[in-house]
Amino acid sequence: MPLSRRTLLQGTLLTAAGIASRQSPALADPPAELPTSEQRKQMAGLAADFMKEYDVPGLSIAVSIKGKPAYVEAFGVADRESGEALTPQHRFRIASISKPVTSTGIFTLVEAGKLRLGDYVFGASSILGKDYPTTPTLQSLMPSGSSRSLVEQITIEHLLTHTTGTWGNQSRDPMFMNQDMNHRELINWTLEHMPLTSPPGQSYAYSNFGYCILGRVIEKLSGRSYEQYVKDAVLKRCGITDMQIAGNTLRERASNEVKYYSQTGGDPYRMNVARMDSHGGWIATPSDLTTLFVHIDGFKDSEQLLTDDSLRVMSTPSAVNPRYAKGLFITANNNWWHSGLLDGTTTISVRTDGDFCWSAFTNTRSRDGMARALDLLVWHMVKTVPDWQPQKRA
Repeated sequence: MPLSRRTLLQGTLLTAAGIASRQSPALADPPAELPTSEQRKQMAGLAADFMKEYDVPGLSIAVSIKGKPAYVEAFGVADRESGEALTPQHRFRIASISKPVTSTGIFTLVEAGKLRLGDYVFGASSILGKDYPTTPTLQSLMPSGSSRSLVEQITIEHLLTHTTGTWGNQSRDPMFMNQDMNHRELINWTLEHMPLTSPPGQSYAYSNFGYCILGRVIEKLSGRSYEQYVKDAVLKRCGITDMQIAGNTLRERASNEVKYYSQTGGDPYRMNVARMDSHGGWIATPSDLTTLFVHIDGFKDSEQLLTDDSLRVMSTPSAVNPRYAKGLFITANNNWWHSGLLDGTTTISVRTDGDFCWSAFTNTRSRDGMARALDLLVWHMVKTVPDWQPQKRA
């Protein structure tokens, strides 16, 4: 269903009328410099072009500068069938932007003294060794000079940096197999049937399953569900109250959650999204994620969730991939970001070295190139305002 210009801008008009009032505390007070009405029209035009190019039903964006809101807009519809206009309060599946959420949770445990990045995950004297026994390995098959099998050498840092030695998402991603299994069953099955192909720490392979395991580490050490711990130790401290783990089916659609539309052949409502909790299961508004990034951006415009030392470690890439740290992609000019893709969902959140944070979410996944185009869209929209400098000047 093509979007009319009137429908596309309806979210903008709602925001201007003051309906977008449930902003998180970090986005409560506007900065001195806001876009002019003409600049907002230019930004809306860029959004319209993007939505037409990729057949996007709804697009929601939140931008902060120095911890303050600068631009919060929603375009299009949350539900094509009902014609429900999208507002900044609508929640989206954020997919893999759940990974920075989980990483932040892990670092709160590190700061509490309950965890070290070098702690083993499986095997003897490990975090989950008693919960997930590993198959005994003959000493003759052990790596030279080691008393631990490959899987027993995995540490928290390996999981955070996607350097476990596979379980990658390029083929046979465990998180999209055995859809009827719960976490415990899936982890046991994977440990038994999908051995590692290289020693931990030697290669990078983006791993949803690795972050699933991190969720279980959080549960083991906190004594709470993954969702509850993150709400208590991370989100509540930011003033974020409406994030939750998604349901799987259309009938389980949460209040104020958008409807998802796939253009890639998959069905957004035939995935076990709830099981993806710690690697891809959260629903949130763009303002929620922008608020979270403000609280971990290191600029101290708001109360930081983590210490300077923790943020330095969290944003330091591994030796085998200079572009990925611990739950964050890192650029050469010190921008931090993460994107998310699921059938029916394309998302991105960014922190720039110029003290900007933003998030942009859509309720569809289109052809290859849409994720990159969404990233570029927000950069172009931000640069519509000449006084905004998201990148530090040399």
